[in-house]
Parts: sequence; structure tokens; C-alpha cells
Amino acid sequence: MARSTPRADGTDLERALRTGPFHLALRTALSARGLALHRVQHRLAQRGVKVGVTSLSYWQQGLRRPRRPESLRAVRMLEEVLDLPAHALTRLLAEPAAARPVAGRPATRSYRALVEEARAVERLLADLEAPQDGGLHTVCHLERVRIGPDRVLHGRDSHHVVRAHRDGVDRYLAIHHGDPGCDPARVVVRAEENCRVGRVRWHAASGVLVAELLFDARLRAGDTYVFGYGFDDATGGTSREYVRGFSFAGGQYVLQVRFDDAALPVRCRRFQQAGAGAPRCGQQELTLSGRHHGVHLVEQVVRPGIVGISWDWS
Repeated sequence: MARSTPRADGTDLERALRTGPFHLALRTALSARGLALHRVQHRLAQRGVKVGVTSLSYWQQGLRRPRRPESLRAVRMLEEVLDLPAHALTRLLAEPAAARPVAGRPATRSYRALVEEARAVERLLADLEAPQDGGLHTVCHLERVRIGPDRVLHGRDSHHVVRAHRDGVDRYLAIHHGDPGCDPARVVVRAEENCRVGRVRWHAASGVLVAELLFDARLRAGDTYVFGYGFDDATGGTSREYVRGFSFAGGQYVLQVRFDDAALPVRCRRFQQAGAGAPRCGQQELTLSGRHHGVHLVEQVVRPGIVGISWDWS
């Protein structure tokens, strides 16, 4: 049987409303209030606001951002429906300036670049006719990232365990975000275990690639499935961090970053963020260990947001 997602508590909601981003705050508020999207849609309609369940779903996933006047009016009504303080959500829709490099820390992607990636992913998923609900929960995801002697991300490998929460699931869509300068047309997708590569789409300007991984079996609700895949890249610029975002809570995630003997960083640290544009928190120094010169992090139970590892070269 499908596992229920833990309901967000008041502390989670307060934090999400304070730090954003908008989609995380909306999703946390929906969880805290225990409201399904169709119920929210009905309550908005009672207040004279028409908005589709699909649009609400895209807003809470960060795939689309309310911009039109009628959408912004819907957000103001959402604050009322969800019993939130006035402007709690609308203030998070203000476009922040692009992030500036912080002294002593390498420059990372701006918020604007991250938003562009989200838009690119949305377009690519639409092109692959991906359903809103992929029908899968992650049980465990082990990911290994390889940094080459040129300080470039050469590739990453994933060992994934999933559970179906509806019948008929037979594929998984894997998303690859290359480092700045990445040429996704040259990225190679590998199907390593219990799957094969289907359709592949990419967006050159943002360095985003989406690959369809076809399972060897059609799953029924409750079935688990183990599969492995990877991406060979080495087309981007100097790599300084690796991040992974999670839309929903649940499951275990393990990230390992390995460095070539010829290019070892001077400092590594793990971090987490509530979402793109939010301040980094939970930073912890990591020490290179073993003959493979690797660092890692373990999330026993994933929470919505971003986790990652960053490193300094000098």
C-alpha cells in the first residue's frame, strides 16, 4: 500500500512562510491544513476565483509561478482559504535580484538561473507527456558523483529503489542539471540495471536534460522496483557543488562525491536549503576519506527542499 506523506507541523509552516520560496510555502501550508487540491479549488470557486487543479499543482511543485493578475488574486484568496496571515504568500512572489557571490565563497547559480531551469524542466516534461503524478515513491536513492582531474563533473551514477502507489507504472523520468556551460546534447544517458533508455529531451540554454527510463516490468500499487542508471557529462565548467532538490518528504538519500587524485579540494561542506533562493543552513564540514578521496552525506528521511555538498579548490 502507498505510504502517506507526514503532515507538516506549525514549525515547518512558519519556517516555510518566512524563508520561502513560494512553491515550498504553498505546499507546506496545504500539508499543514490537510487540504487536497480539489477542495482548495472548490473553496476558491466559492469566493469567485476560478483556478484549475493542474495550475495549483504546478504552483506547489515550483513548475509554474503565478504572474497574471487573476493568478495573483487567486493567491490572495489562497491565504484566506489556508488561514494564513495577509501577504504571507504574495510577498514570496516578488522577484528577488540575482544572487551575488559572497566573499570567501565561490559563485553559485543565481535564483533567476534556477527558475529558468525549473521552466525548462516543465517544458521538457510536457514534451514527454509526463503525468503530474509519476506514481512512484522513493524508498532509497544512492547517488555517486565523479569529479575529474580537470575539476569538471564527469558523471554521476544512481542506484534507485522505488515503490509504486498506483497500478501500471512502467517508467521513471530522470533529470540531469549540468554545471554552467554544460552541453546537454553531448551528455550520455546510461541504463545500468533493470531499465532501458527511452526518449531523451534537453534544453541547451539551461543545461537541463530529461531521460525516460523504461522498466522491465509494469508495476502494481505496492510493488517495489530496483534500477540503476547514470549520466556521463564532462561538458561543463569547473564544478564547485552538487545539489539535489526534493518536492516531497520520505525515503532515504545518500550522496557521495569522489574526486580524482590529481584534483583534490581544500575544503568540503554539506548544506541544505528550504528552496531555491533561500539561505543555506545546516552547514557541516566534511573530511576527505579513503583512497578514493570521497565525501558523503546521508538523509535518513528526506524533507522537502534542497541538500547538497559544496567544495573549494583553493
